[in-house]
Amino acid sequence: MVSSTRQLTIQEFFELTEGDRPYEFVDGQAIPKMSPKFFHSRLQKTLLFILDSWAENRGRVEPEWAIKLQRNGTDWIPVPDLSYTSYNRLSADWIIDEACPVAPELVIEIISPGQAFGNLAEKATDYLQAGVARVWLSDTRSKSITVFYPDTFPKTWRGTSTITDDLLPELNLTSQGIFQQAGLV
Repeated sequence: MVSSTRQLTIQEFFELTEGDRPYEFVDGQAIPKMSPKFFHSRLQKTLLFILDSWAENRGRVEPEWAIKLQRNGTDWIPVPDLSYTSYNRLSADWIIDEACPVAPELVIEIISPGQAFGNLAEKATDYLQAGVARVWLSDTRSKSITVFYPDTFPKTWRGTSTITDDLLPELNLTSQGIFQQAGLV
Protein backbone atom coordinates (compact mmCIF):
# COMPACT_ATOMS: atom_id res chain seq x y z
CA MET A 1 0.00 0.00 0.00
CA VAL A 2 1.34 3.42 -0.88
CA SER A 3 0.97 6.31 1.54
CA SER A 4 -0.42 9.57 0.22
CA THR A 5 -0.14 13.12 1.45
CA ARG A 6 -3.64 13.98 0.23
CA GLN A 7 -6.72 13.26 2.31
CA LEU A 8 -8.50 10.04 1.41
CA THR A 9 -12.22 9.48 1.61
CA ILE A 10 -13.42 6.45 3.49
CA GLN A 11 -14.39 4.86 0.15
CA GLU A 12 -10.89 5.47 -1.26
CA PHE A 13 -9.40 3.95 1.90
CA PHE A 14 -11.42 0.75 1.47
CA GLU A 15 -10.46 0.58 -2.22
CA LEU A 16 -6.70 0.72 -1.54
CA THR A 17 -4.76 -2.42 -2.39
CA GLU A 18 -4.14 -4.40 0.76
CA GLY A 19 -0.56 -5.14 1.73
CA ASP A 20 0.99 -7.44 4.29
CA ARG A 21 0.14 -5.10 7.18
CA PRO A 22 -3.21 -3.81 8.37
CA TYR A 23 -3.84 -0.10 8.05
CA GLU A 24 -6.07 2.18 10.08
CA PHE A 25 -7.93 5.18 8.68
CA VAL A 26 -7.07 8.22 10.80
CA ASP A 27 -7.71 11.85 9.81
CA GLY A 28 -8.04 10.94 6.14
CA GLN A 29 -4.78 8.95 6.05
CA ALA A 30 -3.95 5.26 5.81
CA ILE A 31 -1.73 4.63 8.84
CA PRO A 32 0.09 1.26 9.09
CA LYS A 33 -0.30 -0.68 12.32
CA MET A 34 2.83 -1.76 14.12
CA SER A 35 3.97 -5.26 13.19
CA PRO A 36 3.37 -7.57 16.18
CA LYS A 37 6.25 -9.37 17.83
CA PHE A 38 6.18 -12.75 19.60
CA PHE A 39 4.86 -11.60 23.04
CA HIS A 40 2.12 -9.58 21.33
CA SER A 41 1.10 -12.54 19.17
CA ARG A 42 1.06 -14.98 22.11
CA LEU A 43 -1.06 -12.66 24.22
CA GLN A 44 -3.45 -11.93 21.35
CA LYS A 45 -3.87 -15.65 20.64
CA THR A 46 -4.48 -16.45 24.32
CA LEU A 47 -7.03 -13.67 24.76
CA LEU A 48 -8.75 -14.75 21.55
CA PHE A 49 -9.12 -18.34 22.79
CA ILE A 50 -10.33 -17.28 26.24
CA LEU A 51 -12.81 -14.67 25.02
CA ASP A 52 -14.03 -16.69 22.05
CA SER A 53 -14.95 -19.57 24.36
CA TRP A 54 -16.71 -17.20 26.77
CA ALA A 55 -18.57 -15.40 23.95
CA GLU A 56 -20.18 -18.53 22.52
CA ASN A 57 -23.90 -17.73 22.02
CA ARG A 58 -23.27 -14.15 23.21
CA GLY A 59 -21.41 -12.48 20.40
CA ARG A 60 -18.33 -12.52 18.26
CA VAL A 61 -14.69 -12.03 19.19
CA GLU A 62 -12.53 -11.06 16.23
CA PRO A 63 -8.83 -10.35 15.84
CA GLU A 64 -7.85 -7.26 13.85
CA TRP A 65 -11.30 -6.52 12.44
CA ALA A 66 -11.63 -2.95 11.19
CA ILE A 67 -14.40 -0.94 12.86
CA LYS A 68 -16.34 1.98 11.34
CA LEU A 69 -16.40 4.72 13.98
CA GLN A 70 -16.35 8.49 14.28
CA ARG A 71 -13.48 10.39 15.93
CA ASN A 72 -13.69 14.13 16.40
CA GLY A 73 -16.59 14.24 13.94
CA THR A 74 -14.72 12.45 11.13
CA ASP A 75 -14.62 8.89 9.86
CA TRP A 76 -12.19 6.71 11.77
CA ILE A 77 -11.39 3.07 11.01
CA PRO A 78 -9.26 1.59 13.80
CA VAL A 79 -8.13 -2.04 13.73
CA PRO A 80 -7.92 -3.22 17.33
CA ASP A 81 -5.97 -6.32 18.24
CA LEU A 82 -9.25 -7.92 19.42
CA SER A 83 -12.86 -6.85 19.67
CA TYR A 84 -15.99 -8.32 21.21
CA THR A 85 -19.36 -7.37 19.72
CA SER A 86 -22.48 -8.87 21.27
CA TYR A 87 -25.33 -10.25 19.22
CA ASN A 88 -27.43 -7.47 20.77
CA ARG A 89 -25.35 -4.92 18.85
CA LEU A 90 -24.74 -6.97 15.71
CA SER A 91 -27.03 -9.94 15.09
CA ALA A 92 -25.67 -13.47 14.89
CA ASP A 93 -26.86 -13.80 11.29
CA TRP A 94 -24.89 -10.72 10.13
CA ILE A 95 -22.24 -12.08 7.77
CA ILE A 96 -20.86 -9.49 5.36
CA ASP A 97 -17.22 -9.11 4.36
CA GLU A 98 -16.72 -5.54 5.51
CA ALA A 99 -15.65 -3.50 8.51
CA CYS A 100 -17.67 -3.84 11.71
CA PRO A 101 -20.55 -1.37 11.32
CA VAL A 102 -21.18 -0.85 15.07
CA ALA A 103 -19.12 0.07 18.10
CA PRO A 104 -18.16 -3.15 19.92
CA GLU A 105 -18.65 -3.58 23.64
CA LEU A 106 -14.96 -4.37 24.13
CA VAL A 107 -11.79 -3.44 22.28
CA ILE A 108 -8.38 -4.79 23.27
CA GLU A 109 -5.10 -3.19 22.28
CA ILE A 110 -1.80 -4.85 23.15
CA ILE A 111 1.12 -2.52 23.75
CA SER A 112 4.01 -3.43 21.47
CA PRO A 113 7.65 -2.47 21.97
CA GLY A 114 8.07 1.10 20.77
CA GLN A 115 4.48 2.06 21.60
CA ALA A 116 3.82 4.43 24.48
CA PHE A 117 1.10 3.69 27.02
CA GLY A 118 0.05 7.36 26.82
CA ASN A 119 -0.60 7.20 23.09
CA LEU A 120 -2.73 4.09 23.47
CA ALA A 121 -4.53 5.62 26.46
CA GLU A 122 -5.47 8.52 24.19
CA LYS A 123 -6.71 6.02 21.61
CA ALA A 124 -8.70 4.29 24.38
CA THR A 125 -10.41 7.61 25.11
CA ASP A 126 -11.23 7.98 21.41
CA TYR A 127 -12.76 4.48 21.40
CA LEU A 128 -14.92 5.33 24.43
CA GLN A 129 -16.09 8.61 22.88
CA ALA A 130 -17.01 6.66 19.73
CA GLY A 131 -19.33 4.34 21.69
CA VAL A 132 -17.09 1.42 22.67
CA ALA A 133 -18.10 0.40 26.20
CA ARG A 134 -14.71 -0.92 27.43
CA VAL A 135 -11.13 -0.75 26.30
CA TRP A 136 -8.41 -3.02 27.61
CA LEU A 137 -4.78 -2.00 27.19
CA SER A 138 -2.63 -5.08 27.74
CA ASP A 139 1.02 -4.54 28.63
CA THR A 140 3.30 -7.56 28.12
CA ARG A 141 6.19 -5.87 29.97
CA SER A 142 4.34 -5.11 33.21
CA LYS A 143 2.02 -8.13 32.85
CA SER A 144 -0.98 -5.89 33.42
CA ILE A 145 -4.33 -5.03 31.86
CA THR A 146 -5.67 -1.51 32.23
CA VAL A 147 -9.43 -1.25 31.73
CA PHE A 148 -10.86 2.05 30.50
CA TYR A 149 -14.49 2.89 31.29
CA PRO A 150 -16.69 5.68 29.87
CA ASP A 151 -17.81 6.99 33.27
CA THR A 152 -14.90 6.48 35.69
CA PHE A 153 -11.13 6.37 35.90
CA PRO A 154 -9.20 3.47 34.34
CA LYS A 155 -8.24 0.57 36.56
CA THR A 156 -5.08 -1.50 36.19
CA TRP A 157 -5.25 -5.21 37.00
CA ARG A 158 -2.13 -7.15 37.97
CA GLY A 159 -1.44 -10.45 39.66
CA THR A 160 -4.27 -12.60 40.98
CA SER A 161 -7.01 -9.97 41.34
CA THR A 162 -10.03 -11.07 39.33
CA ILE A 163 -11.02 -8.76 36.50
CA THR A 164 -14.74 -8.27 37.00
CA ASP A 165 -17.14 -6.36 34.79
CA ASP A 166 -20.94 -6.43 34.56
CA LEU A 167 -20.53 -5.92 30.81
CA LEU A 168 -18.81 -9.32 30.60
CA PRO A 169 -20.83 -11.55 32.96
CA GLU A 170 -19.33 -14.83 34.11
CA LEU A 171 -15.93 -13.97 32.61
CA ASN A 172 -13.49 -14.66 35.42
CA LEU A 173 -9.92 -13.74 34.55
CA THR A 174 -6.80 -12.60 36.30
CA SER A 175 -3.95 -10.79 34.63
CA GLN A 176 -1.54 -13.38 36.01
CA GLY A 177 -3.63 -16.24 34.65
CA ILE A 178 -3.80 -14.70 31.18
CA PHE A 179 -0.05 -14.10 30.98
CA GLN A 180 0.69 -17.57 32.38
CA GLN A 181 -1.59 -19.21 29.83
CA ALA A 182 0.20 -17.21 27.11
CA GLY A 183 3.52 -18.57 28.40
CA LEU A 184 4.80 -15.09 29.17
CA VAL A 185 5.45 -15.49 32.92
